[in-house]
Order: sequence, then C-alpha cells, then structure tokens
Amino acid sequence: MRGIAIGLGLIALIATSDAAAEIARIKTSSGTATVVRGSQKLKPAPGLQLEARDTLVTGKDGRMAVTFIDNTRFAVGPNSSVSVSEFQYDRTQQKGAMVTQVDRGSLAVVSGKIAKSNRDAMKVRTPNTLLGVRGTKFIVEVPQ
Repeated sequence: MRGIAIGLGLIALIATSDAAAEIARIKTSSGTATVVRGSQKLKPAPGLQLEARDTLVTGKDGRMAVTFIDNTRFAVGPNSSVSVSEFQYDRTQQKGAMVTQVDRGSLAVVSGKIAKSNRDAMKVRTPNTLLGVRGTKFIVEVPQ
C-alpha cells in the first residue's frame, strides 16, 4: 500500500511540474516562424505549449499570436526575436511576474492579470532599455 501511495505521489509531482512548465500557447502563426527551445526548433502550430526561455523568431513575412496562462496576449511582428526570460504566476492569487526580452522586431501586448496585480510585475527588456509595463496595451519596437 505504501509503495502505491509513493508511486501516485510521484506521478502527481511529475504532472504538476509538467503543468507548471507551460506558460502560454501559440494561438496563430503565419509565414516564416519558429519557436526555439534550447537546441530545438519547433513549428509554432496553434496549441503548442510554450515554456519560459523559449524564443519566438519570425522572418520577414512571419507573425505569431500567443496567449499566456494569465491572459496576457502577445502579437509578435515580422523580423522579430522575442523571449520570456522569467515567468511566475500563481493562478490561485492571480499574481506573478514576467520579464520579456525583445532583441529585435516588434511586440504588441495586451496585458493580463500579472500586470494588473502589481504595477511593477511586468517588464520588457530591449538591447538598450528596461521598460516597466503599467498600461493594459503597449507596443515595443526594436530597430533591426
């Protein structure tokens, strides 16, 4: 009996850690677009689960739309490289923090519960600047 309880506990722990790894999902993708996860290059098909540190890369005709688990929405424009370097979100308390890195291109954001829970909880880094997100909609453009 004790072995079964330990086994079920391990299964629950693994399932929880896998579920905790998901931070967002791809909603739409068009043109040349890739999700880079470590050394893997994934096709950004609708429903693909994203993890912290994934990088969204688009070509000159590429675009991606992403919805995060806190209901933040990203629209990644052409010729972009965007990653979420930090993401924490407590669904129970609806609070968390997010740091997004925009290396090039454009990112339009409609903020979700993270930005609404704490005015300093959502940040966007560019090669030259760190922006604190305080509104509900914003656009970041980084020259090529």
